[in-house]
Amino acid sequence: MSAALATTLGSRTSRATIAEIGVSDVRPVGLPGFRPRDRLAPMAGLTLDLDRPLDLRLTLRPLIRGPGDPTMRLDRTVAIRATRTAAGPATVALEVVGRRLRAEAWGPGADLALAALPALVGLDDDPRAFRPRHRLVADLFGRLGGLRMGRTGAVMEALVPAILEQKVTGLEAFRAFRGLVVAYGERAPGAFGLRLLPAAETLAGLPYHAFHPLGVERRRADTIRWAAARATRLEEAPALPLPDAYRRLRAMPGVGAWTAAEVAVRALGDPDAVSLGDYHLPNLVAWALAGEARADDGRMIELLEPYRGQRARVIRLLEASGIRAPRFGPRMAPRAIADI
Repeated sequence: MSAALATTLGSRTSRATIAEIGVSDVRPVGLPGFRPRDRLAPMAGLTLDLDRPLDLRLTLRPLIRGPGDPTMRLDRTVAIRATRTAAGPATVALEVVGRRLRAEAWGPGADLALAALPALVGLDDDPRAFRPRHRLVADLFGRLGGLRMGRTGAVMEALVPAILEQKVTGLEAFRAFRGLVVAYGERAPGAFGLRLLPAAETLAGLPYHAFHPLGVERRRADTIRWAAARATRLEEAPALPLPDAYRRLRAMPGVGAWTAAEVAVRALGDPDAVSLGDYHLPNLVAWALAGEARADDGRMIELLEPYRGQRARVIRLLEASGIRAPRFGPRMAPRAIADI
């Protein structure tokens, strides 16, 4: 990463063109498969000092939708993400080097993507209010100190995949998301080969028969189209107090408690979001905190009550731990909606 692109926190963002610094200077360390396949747009760069460890994989993992997500690449110290901003699309590449976070961005939205970077990786996340009440949680909190609670500020980028994940297996949801992005999302800025989530106006204008081959039935397709037609209002949610933001999300047909929480923890950075109605989450919480293999939402909420205000942090720690509740009986089987 070129020193000419980097500035310290609090300084102005510097700008340069690929002709000024050269392709070799902008190749982030550890990015397999990077190829300078096209001419890069003007870029912006930023370097931030870290006051404590940052693990990009732990922090940003909720944003990636399966191993084939075409909008993002992620490792422990490197992340590349395509996004939309008010100024246009952008691709931002992040790299942790020691106690510094280095970033470069491409596209018309580069400056806004970098301005959102501290929130994205949780640099303003303050865990001092967190008080572990279980030995396991305390151990995970110590061992996974690089996990931060961030927020993207991008509601539609969290909402569309959450809708696709409603009441289906992860495999079905990831396949549908990838298909939707590849078919209708344009190529992201930069030379990383990423793609953007389709623009709201594109999603709103798609007929149902465009969703069916992706394995998405009419209910979820209509919810996506309805939300996309009201994307401007939804994207105002990050500026609202959390209760008002939740009310705005829940006012959308097809957006219930589970979907709203999934969006809130990613786009709004709600450290207390709990996804009620999740297929696996109550069992994970009950097994980890009480040694109970099965639980419902009521039992999960009871076990998480000592952490009210920080319940999403506990859930993230448990999910990152690798702990899994015992499995009994058949798993939820994928449906072949596209074949119907």
